[in-house]
Amino acid sequence: MEGVSTKVNRSLLDDGTLAPDQDPKLTWDELRFLYRHMVETRLIDERLTALQRQGRIGFHVGCLGEEAAILGSAFALRQQDWIFPCYREFGAALMRGLPLQSFIDNMFGNDNDIVRGRQMPDHYTCRRAKWMSISSPVGTQITQGVGFAWAARLRREDLATLIYFGDGATSSNDFHSGMNFAGVFKTPSVLFCRNNGWAISVPTERQTASETFAQKGDAYGVPSVRVDGNDVFAVVFAVKQALARASSGAGATLIEAITYRMGGHSTSDDPNAYRGSDALTPWAERDPLARLRRYLERHGEWSDRQEEEVVRNLEERFRAAVAQAEKAPRPRLESMFEDVYERPTWNLEEQRAEALAAPHRSSE
Repeated sequence: MEGVSTKVNRSLLDDGTLAPDQDPKLTWDELRFLYRHMVETRLIDERLTALQRQGRIGFHVGCLGEEAAILGSAFALRQQDWIFPCYREFGAALMRGLPLQSFIDNMFGNDNDIVRGRQMPDHYTCRRAKWMSISSPVGTQITQGVGFAWAARLRREDLATLIYFGDGATSSNDFHSGMNFAGVFKTPSVLFCRNNGWAISVPTERQTASETFAQKGDAYGVPSVRVDGNDVFAVVFAVKQALARASSGAGATLIEAITYRMGGHSTSDDPNAYRGSDALTPWAERDPLARLRRYLERHGEWSDRQEEEVVRNLEERFRAAVAQAEKAPRPRLESMFEDVYERPTWNLEEQRAEALAAPHRSSE
């Protein structure tokens, strides 16, 4: 499309310096905070996959290789901003305030699970983290996110919404409806497309004939930008710019973050069935954790001792959370009738009483 740039913005250059015009001006404390959460996210990813393979949880959606795109974008938000997630961004939720125990309880679907075991693992919500509930249907969060942002604007609230979705979601009805609404009503939204190369087993080239996903914003009057999604500096810079635009009343921005899904779509997927292992080699060399660690080490801001401390601390907290989650009881039968309405309706109360009075099979 004429006038649409295919340039991918980078901040961290090959020589280890930052491009002056793409520097988000992060402090060393902020960079260490970001790196620590990126490491913890990967460690949790690995351990949840192991739990699924052991049959202790049923499912997990990982984010191996996409940590910079996910953590960097969430880090750029203000406290009052809301996130409308896909299902791969658990690291952002933990960084924003979702307790690790609550997350692990959700993975087990026990009685302490904030969604009472009603959703799949990796599908949770957290009001204090300004984190909307995750749902599996592709793209539904896009229309919800721009609608929420529009309602906030009508109430004159200073907040924006960060809406995550993958490249596959750009083929959904909700993407086109959401983009059109965001463009027409100039909603304070950041539409963040993680272009990780795959929509389960469908490669990018089979997903769209457009040269880029970013250029789809032009059709709806939504400015767009492409960034190196494995460069956490570039991601933070792009999202901060988009937030400034949103908070000024100028409207939404579409960000296409170029990254790669190093693992399967989920623990139920075998990527070896549709891609060769050689496809991972160039992306492994661009590992977002390794790139940020090299930058920190080059400036004397990270060490092996600090890395070991992060691993040890996470291991202790993770083991404790899993132990507690496995000891928790299953969701109570009556819980399925709770949180449906603010005040239970007469027929819901009637159904609850009938269910509790019926004979039950032992849970043993």
